[in-house]
Amino acid sequence: MSGVTREYVKDNESEWRVDKWFKVHFPGLSYGRLSKILRKGDVRVNGKRVKASFRLEGGMEIRLPPLGKDERSLSDRPKVLKRISPQDEALIREMVIYQDDSVIVLNKLPGLAVQGGTNTPRHVDGMLEALQGDKPDKPKLVHRLDKDTSGVLVIARSAAAAKKLTESFRNRRTNKIYWALVKGKPGQMEGAVQAPLDKEPGTRGERMAVSDNGKRAITDFKVMDSAAGTVTWMAFRPITGRTHQLRVHAIVLGTPIVGDGKYGAKEAFIEGPISKKLHLHARTIEIDHPDGGTLSIKAPLPSHMMETWDLFGFDHDDDSNPFEDVDNV
Repeated sequence: MSGVTREYVKDNESEWRVDKWFKVHFPGLSYGRLSKILRKGDVRVNGKRVKASFRLEGGMEIRLPPLGKDERSLSDRPKVLKRISPQDEALIREMVIYQDDSVIVLNKLPGLAVQGGTNTPRHVDGMLEALQGDKPDKPKLVHRLDKDTSGVLVIARSAAAAKKLTESFRNRRTNKIYWALVKGKPGQMEGAVQAPLDKEPGTRGERMAVSDNGKRAITDFKVMDSAAGTVTWMAFRPITGRTHQLRVHAIVLGTPIVGDGKYGAKEAFIEGPISKKLHLHARTIEIDHPDGGTLSIKAPLPSHMMETWDLFGFDHDDDSNPFEDVDNV
């Protein structure tokens, strides 16, 4: 066929459907015309006929028939980015604690939502274009933290990296450790909470509750230190990843996380110079790196927890793994 050209699928386009690839690169090509040239076999992927729903992989060769000028590629058009305020750009850059060609890791601030929603115009996802650099696409979220929880948040810099990181989370090939300050002291120094969780009915917003009909939820815990039995520094390792899992499981232990008024009500607060912010921090993560090996990152405590740790004489530089000898469930 005269005028045939060949293009190659980029790594960040892995998992795209054929019709999405054409919509991005040839916006003037109608779906009807695309369907016709696919049926005729004028488009080939690695030499084979494909359907519009076929999923592409990075490096695949796409053979293209001659296309009109009105169906030209978007590749030479300037990329339009959303406007991010200088303050938000500075904020997201300050949160970066690790970066390479495939991954960015943030130390998310408490009180900052990860994704947008009703009455949530400011969030991490809306700031990520500031970290795009020379990459063709905006960085992608691969997991979440509660708005009021601080700490390690892993971001993918390409679709291929996002796919591998998501698989690591889904297949539980991750090891996450959270630090928390709880009120009181649990009945044992270490162990595991196994209490299934389900959404709590009602109109009090998103809340979870222990339920026999809920989803399996398991959290390892260990006491790191305590102060006169009034407060305890706890390490939590979630084996499953349910919404608000650590906060509810802390209630199961009879020790609400300090600052968690949602689940602990007034019992979650302490009189005196202790911040009323949630004292829950994603301290470390170990996860399969998309390019091979293991990524292991530690996030320093936020300022309000640092002040609390100093007040009670806790060691905020502790690098130990309290679950080193504990098998995953």
